[in-house]
Amino acid sequence: MTDTPEVDQQADAAALTALEDRRFAAMLAGDADALEPLLHDRLGYGHSNANRETKASLLEKIRAGVLDYSRIDHPISDILLSGDTAVVVGTMNASVLIGGNPVELNGSTISVWVRQGAGWQLLAFQPTPIPAAAS
Repeated sequence: MTDTPEVDQQADAAALTALEDRRFAAMLAGDADALEPLLHDRLGYGHSNANRETKASLLEKIRAGVLDYSRIDHPISDILLSGDTAVVVGTMNASVLIGGNPVELNGSTISVWVRQGAGWQLLAFQPTPIPAAAS
């Protein structure tokens, strides 16, 4: 973590960790209303199959039950801070029904958050699939 005093970095890292927890809890619950204020209006949300979503399209898929998560684990390995931008690095392992089809996700993730006023909003999310171990 760089570019801001250590005390501010610790507070920002704690806030971002809590926001990531809220984001994934809202997705797990299928609660688009709880998710909406966490997302920047210009959100670019990537999926592990290379599809991209806007804020509106992601929220619509969650509201319609197109994305129906039954499990999400999201350990964070690092939070990189620079001014009003933060990059949260981690993994996401999830079980989800996508259009009724079960999918297991296992990916390395980058979440980009930007400070908006007194809070943070998710500007971009990009997972990279982690290949299954070869037998």
